[in-house]
Amino acid sequence: MTETVDAADRLLFDVRTKTPGAARVGVVILGGRRVVVARLGGPEPSPLTAADGADLTAAADLAVAQRLPLIYRLSSPGADIGEGIVATSSWGRAAHALVKASGIVPTIVCLEGPAVSGPALLIGLADFAILTADSYAFVTGPRTVQQYTGIPISPEELGGASRHARSDGAAAFVVPDADAIDDILFDLVAMLPSHCDELPPFAASADPVDRPSPDLFSLLPDSPTGSYDVRLVAAEIVDDGFLLEPRAAWAPNIVTAFGAIAGSPVGIVANQPQSLAGTLDIDASQKGARFVAFCDAFNLPLLTLVDTPGFYPGKDLEWRGMIRHGAQLAFAYARATVPRVQVTLRKSYGGAYIVMDSKEMGNDIALAWPSAEIAVMGAKGAAEILHRNATPEERIRHEIDYQERLLNPYIAAERGSIDAVIDPSDTRREVAAAFAMLANKRERLPRRRHDNMPL
Repeated sequence: MTETVDAADRLLFDVRTKTPGAARVGVVILGGRRVVVARLGGPEPSPLTAADGADLTAAADLAVAQRLPLIYRLSSPGADIGEGIVATSSWGRAAHALVKASGIVPTIVCLEGPAVSGPALLIGLADFAILTADSYAFVTGPRTVQQYTGIPISPEELGGASRHARSDGAAAFVVPDADAIDDILFDLVAMLPSHCDELPPFAASADPVDRPSPDLFSLLPDSPTGSYDVRLVAAEIVDDGFLLEPRAAWAPNIVTAFGAIAGSPVGIVANQPQSLAGTLDIDASQKGARFVAFCDAFNLPLLTLVDTPGFYPGKDLEWRGMIRHGAQLAFAYARATVPRVQVTLRKSYGGAYIVMDSKEMGNDIALAWPSAEIAVMGAKGAAEILHRNATPEERIRHEIDYQERLLNPYIAAERGSIDAVIDPSDTRREVAAAFAMLANKRERLPRRRHDNMPL
């Protein structure tokens, strides 16, 4: 079954070899791990027939039964028009099977060409989607869009890979071509367990767990409003400085990434001061919430790096549902049962302080750098509210007093909201020690069908 095997894969066996559709299903070795791969199309897109839908369904069922990661490699212009409702119904069954696999095994869709209508929705159902640069996906095509809006639009502009990477986060990764998909698959699968009842794979590293980072604090600018790249901080904490960042181009004001600490994979969520000053908006809240939920489903401990002045202000965001979407991030953290360690680097104000995995949200260990400012708001805003009738000179004095009394981590530490104020150069060692202490954490969940996340 050469159609299923790629350069980085070694075929173990294929299944459903005599079915009439174009789809092919097999179990392969990817980076030393067994995974289920289903391929439909390739350089030449293939319409999804009833038989193809049955094969995609069988692949998902096999992955769940054998507790193996599921990978779809697709290139399809949609359901076969000639088969009509039969092909459409078959796609629905494949989507149903993919949903049943969600949270049990990691699910990844790789798009190597078009994905139109039903096949496009598989991208949204999967945990991660990897798109080649020339691929595109949409549920309603350019011709229909033009008929309804009167505006002509190309497939690339409507649903190109770069569009999905930047605008809606449907593309977790965009790669140059189909061959480059294997590299991302290798790195991604290496970070993930095969199923929800397994711990992430351990990979020994020569990077000392107690390695100091004497220059780490110097990454923070002198100005409290200055920006820096929080990924440089995260890279100093993880093994060998390696980060795998899905959805990097979408909602860049929050960073979600995989890394390893002392050989064990972790999920990292961090405010990004380089974009929107690290504030939380709707997209950032959705991005962070889904990543936290994924890590919790697959036993990946969570490291949260905090530097945010709050939620992004604006009537447009409020009208579009900032309350509901902001609650998604709080909800995801509050229900997470994996080990959770938080490090406050600089600003942590107001409601954003709470939702970024604060102690009040059930965080296990909360650490802070001496530069941390944990308060309702910054000194300038507080002085303007508390002393609105003061002269400019008096207001400056009030700002200084507020900053000296409240804008430091020690007040929070006195109240138990921060467990320890640490030397930034010891961050890797302290975080590793915290995760080691939490290695045997197990929480008993309440009996219920499921919770009701504020989608």
